[in-house]
Amino acid sequence: MDTSHLAEHAGTAGALFASIFVVATTTMRTMIPLRVFGILANVVLFATAIPIHNYLVMVVQAVMLMVNSYRLHQMLQLVRDVKKSVNSDLSMEWLKPFMTERNCAAGEVLFYKDEKAEDMLYIVSGRFRLVESGIELPIGAIVGELGMLSPSNTRTQSLECVEAGRILSVSYSKVEELYVQNPAFGFYFLRLSSARLFQNLDALEKRLAQQIAKNAEAKPA
Repeated sequence: MDTSHLAEHAGTAGALFASIFVVATTTMRTMIPLRVFGILANVVLFATAIPIHNYLVMVVQAVMLMVNSYRLHQMLQLVRDVKKSVNSDLSMEWLKPFMTERNCAAGEVLFYKDEKAEDMLYIVSGRFRLVESGIELPIGAIVGELGMLSPSNTRTQSLECVEAGRILSVSYSKVEELYVQNPAFGFYFLRLSSARLFQNLDALEKRLAQQIAKNAEAKPA
């Protein structure tokens, strides 16, 4: 059997294996396995194009291999960063690549209580205050994420800019998209939001206890 026949059979076998990978990807619901099988298909198709010197296929598959590898790296990094956030200081630095920047002026109200909630915010600089509770949020805080978990998707408090600063915002639809692409992300995000909810409840309990103590001291004997 000459070299041309070997190349032809190798190409046929490679195309068959690549087709199996492609069919397998159609049955997958999550992004990480999809990217992995896409990479395998790219490698097989690239390898089978070498014996027949099909440079066009080689170039296309090389580009697709780089794209799939990069996207897989992004998703794995996202999951690692969320895990790290859950197990440490609950920082949401990992969401920055998916957020849009916005400058805020002093006195500006970013959202009002009971209005429809569509995004959550990350405070980069400036001073911001929750109007109803009087709580001032520090730089690096996330606000508005619990509206996504609320059945009515409404704001529970108003947010005012006390001192000009900058925020980053991400829409709930983007967060939902990340969840659909990778259920692991959704799981860790839920844990993160739950931890923040318990932190908020703890802060409110402390404020209530302080208020009760002040009232007791002010009460005449």
